Amino acid sequence: MNQTSIKRVLTTIVCAVCATEVTAELKYDTGNGGSVQIYGQFSPAYLSFDDGVSTTSELVDNTNSNSRIGLWYRNPTDFGDFAINLETAFGLRPSGGVNQVIKPDAFEWRRTNIRKVEAIWNVDQFGTFSLGQGSMSSDGASSQDLSGTTLVLYNSIPDTAGAFTFRTTAGALTAKTIIAAFASYDGSRKARVRYDTRSFNGFRLSASYGEEVLLENVDNKVSDFGVYYSGDVGSVTMVGAVAYSRTEFDIGVTRHNTVGSFSLLHDTGFNVTVAAGRRNEAGSYGYAKLGYKTDWFSIGSTAVAIDYYSGSDTTSPNSNSESVGIGVVQSFDAANLEAYLGYREYSLSETAQTYRDASSVLFGARWKF
Repeated sequence: MNQTSIKRVLTTIVCAVCATEVTAELKYDTGNGGSVQIYGQFSPAYLSFDDGVSTTSELVDNTNSNSRIGLWYRNPTDFGDFAINLETAFGLRPSGGVNQVIKPDAFEWRRTNIRKVEAIWNVDQFGTFSLGQGSMSSDGASSQDLSGTTLVLYNSIPDTAGAFTFRTTAGALTAKTIIAAFASYDGSRKARVRYDTRSFNGFRLSASYGEEVLLENVDNKVSDFGVYYSGDVGSVTMVGAVAYSRTEFDIGVTRHNTVGSFSLLHDTGFNVTVAAGRRNEAGSYGYAKLGYKTDWFSIGSTAVAIDYYSGSDTTSPNSNSESVGIGVVQSFDAANLEAYLGYREYSLSETAQTYRDASSVLFGARWKF
């Protein structure tokens, strides 16, 4: 396809998106103040990864924010607001699961695609209690981000191309993966009991205890707690979090992670995000992002950003990993759609081995309903 044809295709897509208006809301009243809401999103993308010798390109589902469908049941009571949340990913080929030799099926739903099966009780005087499969208290603590570019650019770098492996300078594939070199140490989802306090001057405390139930023959146990902040100071909006988690693996190993992140957005659209994490057993990193978010076009906001990641001891003692990325996200408000394009470079060095630099390109769109 020549450049003229590509431009025509892109122009047609943009015009169709701009002409589309999504007005239906999948929400139904159940009586007595209760409601049921169906929601979801579709997040297809094109991923291209250059490992310094060859290029692998695939149509994927964007792991940064994968395709999913869910249901909310909400019912206010005299003792607080009660809710049930069910959510699952579609099971499409994940961008974080493709590499040079492995190509997952285009569709393969597994029970590990279940994201949420939880009951939530929010009591104004006491806070929120959650029970069931869902986010642990440390989930998201390392990725507080107001840049508007997390679809393609945030501190969980492996979501873009985590399964790809580095090549040695001689060109041989290794077992060193992007996900190992660029860990975020963030929390996860488990079958858990969780408590969140009310917000006090923007601060909220959270604690949870959970177990792995979706993976067969795995009995890992996790306990964690976090402190979250959200508020405005003059013309600046700020969010932040710090969390600690302790994981007991069924093989007798214990892991301790500490993570934190902070992001601020000025009314002008300029924003800054920083994050850091440490695993007591081995590994640490720092992350920084500079972005700008504005309304250049009437169709919706435009967000651009550049980021940098530096990791130490992530793959082996004295290893160093670095990554630089740049991305743009364009919103189409009338269509509930966001289009994005991101480019990232990766490098890894170890005392006993050096590796070729790698890079990735991720292009796609997310449609919400």
